[in-house]
Amino acid sequence: MSDLRPILPPPDPPADPWDGLRAFTAARIALGRTGSSVPLREALAFRLAHAHARDAVYSELETGRLLAALEAFQLPVVPVRSQAENRPHYLQRPDLGRVLHEDSRRALKEIAPAAADVAIILADGLSATALNQHALPLLNLLLPQLREAGFRIAPLTLAEHARVALSDEIGSRLHARLALILLGERPGLSAPDSLGAYFTYAPRPGRTDEARNCVSNIRPAGLPYEAAADKLFLLVQEALRRQLSGVALKDETGLLGQ
Repeated sequence: MSDLRPILPPPDPPADPWDGLRAFTAARIALGRTGSSVPLREALAFRLAHAHARDAVYSELETGRLLAALEAFQLPVVPVRSQAENRPHYLQRPDLGRVLHEDSRRALKEIAPAAADVAIILADGLSATALNQHALPLLNLLLPQLREAGFRIAPLTLAEHARVALSDEIGSRLHARLALILLGERPGLSAPDSLGAYFTYAPRPGRTDEARNCVSNIRPAGLPYEAAADKLFLLVQEALRRQLSGVALKDETGLLGQ
């Protein structure tokens, strides 16, 4: 009579001490391994995230929908574009994304107020997906705060193929004391839809990054809209009061620690 023994399942692999940290970050940690490689599931997830990031870089503004939605704010809205001719040109020539097209300069000249406190620019940046998804919810919270504080808001601009520095020329041409640009940030493998908000006091062509402040990663999975709007309002208010921005203006709101 043969000795039949039950076939036992293989033992569970030892627990990875990093597993508990996965609940607190979207970073690729505790992936496990199969032999000398990561598991197939994680390899496929990486390729999918890379595809999402590439798609975000080549995404386009939903111009018609955004223009229609922006009418609710009861402000003039001006579509503008940089001197980059198309998306590939924009990616190859960052310098052209910082300069307004001549047609856009004329459009701003026709509508520019005599003076304004804040010029708000909505721009595609390196992820139009982020602007399409997150700019309107953020503005719904931020604009009422700026208006209640008595700040004069310049006509809104919707900028295509824009880099951050394009806000300097737009703010200057709208005679604004401060330019605030909302634009899609460079996509990462865990965040293809991150919205950034950069503002500069006394905007004018030639300003450098040390003159700017930034609130980044605005999205439901990052910095929530409410916290971002409150932080931006307090920083913009302080910048206008002290007449400065950039490295001389420190974030003392403490909102991120709450």
